[in-house]
Amino acid sequence: MTHDKAIQLDSQYIMGTYGRYPLVPASASGSMITDENGKKYIDFTSGIGVNSLGWCDEGWLRAVTGQLGKFQHISNYFVSVPTAELAKELVTRSGLRKAFFGNSGAEANEGAIKTARKYSSDRYPDRPNRRTIVSLDRSFHGRTITTLAATGQDVFHRHFDPFTAGFKYSPLNDICALKSALTADVCAVIAEPVQGEGGVNIMTAEFASALRQLCDERDLLLIFDEIQTGIGRTGTLFSFEQYVKPDILTLAKGLGGGLPVGAFVCGEKCASVLGSGMHGTTFGGNPVVAAGACEVLSRITSGGFLASVREKGAYIRSALASKNLPVKDIRGLGMMIGIEVADGLSHKEIARTAFDRGLLVLTAGSNVVRLLPPLNITYEDIDAGIGILAGCFEKA
Repeated sequence: MTHDKAIQLDSQYIMGTYGRYPLVPASASGSMITDENGKKYIDFTSGIGVNSLGWCDEGWLRAVTGQLGKFQHISNYFVSVPTAELAKELVTRSGLRKAFFGNSGAEANEGAIKTARKYSSDRYPDRPNRRTIVSLDRSFHGRTITTLAATGQDVFHRHFDPFTAGFKYSPLNDICALKSALTADVCAVIAEPVQGEGGVNIMTAEFASALRQLCDERDLLLIFDEIQTGIGRTGTLFSFEQYVKPDILTLAKGLGGGLPVGAFVCGEKCASVLGSGMHGTTFGGNPVVAAGACEVLSRITSGGFLASVREKGAYIRSALASKNLPVKDIRGLGMMIGIEVADGLSHKEIARTAFDRGLLVLTAGSNVVRLLPPLNITYEDIDAGIGILAGCFEKA
């Protein structure tokens, strides 16, 4: 099928919920995509942080196709070896206690929210109103009605009310405001160590420490949403390793290496909160996806891989800073990077110009160009991509 025909069919038959670029991939490898017209693109998006090992990684392909040759699905009434192995890896490496698998970040957060409310119900049966969850301004936790309610951005709330009740918001890195928000009706706090969709806003160590202490003092569950920050993206396997340990950890995106997966992992305090029949999913823990995820974890935790993520992230930020671009800030952890553009510039126009010149980037917030390159991207592709991006700022 031709490039133009594919775009026509997409427009004709798929709901117009995405601001698509006219890219129809024909093949891809590593950090490079080739479209149906033969044009090549350097990928600084990883499918929004999903392709953690880049495109068509050989080891990941072997793991996935090897499991496909055995069986593709069995349902959660039975035991799958890859799924059990993946759970063991996540629990062991996080220092938490039990894992549950779903299909997306939104599902992972939904499960964490249910767990937090059930924990409070079990522990405080005389306080039936102790069900509120505090989220942070500019957060993003998913697009279901409940995870939209947890999302601290008004732009995502338009048109879809009424939302699930029991959420309120507090500013990131404002300890005084947080203390005021933790009223007697609160049972948990959900927070991203680095807010991706909100603009690559980074939690301070001081705020994280205060958050952990306040939750401990009041027996509140601390949920870290690491849908985007987890699985090596910020330079450690889990971003919380640079902060404090949560009671519940949610994961998705990069864990599957390109296939849909979600997971929440609970610590000892809430590991047994959900019993038989209280939660479930048809496709969660799919053995093919789990086999790929096991390969992702094996690779990311081997040798100096995570050190290389930190080094490459620092290299990208330094290289961008050396260009003296018209920006307010260049920030990030590991290979999760935000470029806050100067007033008068359009982050979306810069992204579109980059696309036209053969570079894929993302946007976030109201004025941030967001970079999420494959974690194993080469320095050659980094340099080429930065050269293209710098030229886009000159045009803007």
